Amino acid sequence: MNEAPGANPDAAHRRPRRGGVADGAGNERVLEARGVSKSFQQGPVTLQVLSGVELAIARGERLSIVGASGSGKTTLLQILGGLDRPSAGTVLIDGRDIHGLTERDRGELRNRTLGFVYQFHHLLPEFSALENVAMPLLVRRVKVSQAREQARELLERVGLGERLGHRPHQLSGGERQRAAVARALVTQPKIVLADEPTGNLDGINAEAVFELMLELNRERGTSLVVVTHDPRLAARMDRIYELQGGRLLERAREGAEPLPTTPSSGVRDSAV
Repeated sequence: MNEAPGANPDAAHRRPRRGGVADGAGNERVLEARGVSKSFQQGPVTLQVLSGVELAIARGERLSIVGASGSGKTTLLQILGGLDRPSAGTVLIDGRDIHGLTERDRGELRNRTLGFVYQFHHLLPEFSALENVAMPLLVRRVKVSQAREQARELLERVGLGERLGHRPHQLSGGERQRAAVARALVTQPKIVLADEPTGNLDGINAEAVFELMLELNRERGTSLVVVTHDPRLAARMDRIYELQGGRLLERAREGAEPLPTTPSSGVRDSAV
């Protein structure tokens, strides 16, 4: 399908919000960052990567995060997913403070609520596509037969029905990334965090994988947070944010009402 940059043709694609933590409009918030900061100590120097990041993501919403290399996009995504701890601030996933949980509870919450897609597929080389996609369900202690059936159905959905028994080295780059998307979605997570999911693909495969993610977003009501360098992909999301100087700023969309800006940035602070 073709979407004009700045357009939001899927405004009605999101499912009704039920349960969870709701905002003032009654929309279920599946992920929220409150005052998230992150710094690293390099000898006598403190490197401030994130400063007071504020973000709320509703069920079924799609947003992109852009920014220069080294701006902290991957660090933010890891903190949002509970894979790294912030120096300050809170991350709520499905209403729970993920960094306030034990390691076991944090892992269970990630497995139940989150899906991850990376620039590199991270499929386990010794397992088939079917086994790789079934793995998150097995971690959840789903019966092997049920896990394999759900994995098979989703692999068929992403066009890999004839590749179930193939190991990663027997798949093309596009096929491996489609398998990675299937693995991220097999548990029917509320939100998928994707870090440059099309970064290693050519233009045709990048478009196919991204379109697949959008289709599954519409069908399943799964929220998407996508880090990308591709402005064409970023423009197809509901909201676009930029990491700039450690702060998360929301970009004005082309053809939309201009957002309040600072004189030099052309974007607004998401905390405002």
